[in-house]
Amino acid sequence: MDSNSSSSSKPKLNVAILGHRFMGRAHSNAWRQVTKFFEPAFEPVLKVVCGRDETDLKVFADRWGWEEVETDWRRVIERDDIDIVDISLPTYLHAETAIAAAEAGKHIFCEKPFANTGEEATAMLAAAEKAGVVHYLNHNYRRCPAVVLAKQLIDAGEIGEIFHWRGAYQQSWLVNPDHPIDWKLRKATAAAGPLWDLGSHAIDLAHFLVGDITSIDCRMKNFITERPIAGKPGERGEVEVECAALMTTEFANGALGTIETTRYATGRRNRHTFEIYGSKGAITWDMEDMNRLQFYSEGDAENVRGFRNILATERCHDYVKNWWPPGHIIGYEHGFVHAVTDFLDAIAEGPDSGLTPDFNDGVRITKVMEAALEADAKGARVAVG
Repeated sequence: MDSNSSSSSKPKLNVAILGHRFMGRAHSNAWRQVTKFFEPAFEPVLKVVCGRDETDLKVFADRWGWEEVETDWRRVIERDDIDIVDISLPTYLHAETAIAAAEAGKHIFCEKPFANTGEEATAMLAAAEKAGVVHYLNHNYRRCPAVVLAKQLIDAGEIGEIFHWRGAYQQSWLVNPDHPIDWKLRKATAAAGPLWDLGSHAIDLAHFLVGDITSIDCRMKNFITERPIAGKPGERGEVEVECAALMTTEFANGALGTIETTRYATGRRNRHTFEIYGSKGAITWDMEDMNRLQFYSEGDAENVRGFRNILATERCHDYVKNWWPPGHIIGYEHGFVHAVTDFLDAIAEGPDSGLTPDFNDGVRITKVMEAALEADAKGARVAVG
């Protein structure tokens, strides 16, 4: 990860991005920034952006440096000059586009949540494996330097046997009862509410840091059941997904966990946290202060034991050494750049590069979320998968 070298002599790969809203911006920034700070095996070329509104697409393309615009995603995927398909679409559109991209031999960079059903997720993985393409699922929080440091401490045995995982992903944007219904509040397009959208992130970090979830119980709640319909003054529609979900989990290693997901945590704009407690120590992290890791060790002298406040901006920490001098923090967008550089290197190494999370992780996460839905419906704990 040597930084700031010229990448003009590198082989190039043409990228097509499907979607140009919030995630389209975050991904576009990553494709543009990656060779300015990292030395990936390939230089990405921002070839074509695809969406429904041609006027908006042209504005987006001009701003972010995409060479062409297209309104038909099938034409994009069929092009021989496209090497990578970046799927930045709503979840219900992932399966069809990802399977088509794999069948066309394109490497796939896919936004989360992975799919709306386990059946879709399994089909996406099968298509990618059959085609032999590199496939990546963008749970970007894995690549925050403080989270990478947490993984290193766990793998080194610094907290010992893990007993507890406590995770939460809390937002507040639906506290306002006048917020209109959108695709995230419809079951057909979103599968579920924060259990899917936010829970997929929390489950991924639990898998990454603790291990597989093997059983789950879940309780879901609706606080507001009707909302205005956008573009239809005076009309209201049903909120078809849960407003909050609370899960209790058991892991393959015997650890117990809880995961809370909600869009009704007043005052919490985008709070993603975890606490991990083990036989020799503990680790906590809060994405609202994403560069800091709290670490407690039983190995410290008894009279000075306490949680250390580690600022993960030293050059020894993965990724961060390519950015600024120690003490200069990085932000949300940098995790996407880290993902892109690893993805480009994985293409050079091939499908067995070990890049994670990939579509295998997507299947595992989707099975956990489906088990949570089943547990809520039955009012009982269920096994995963």
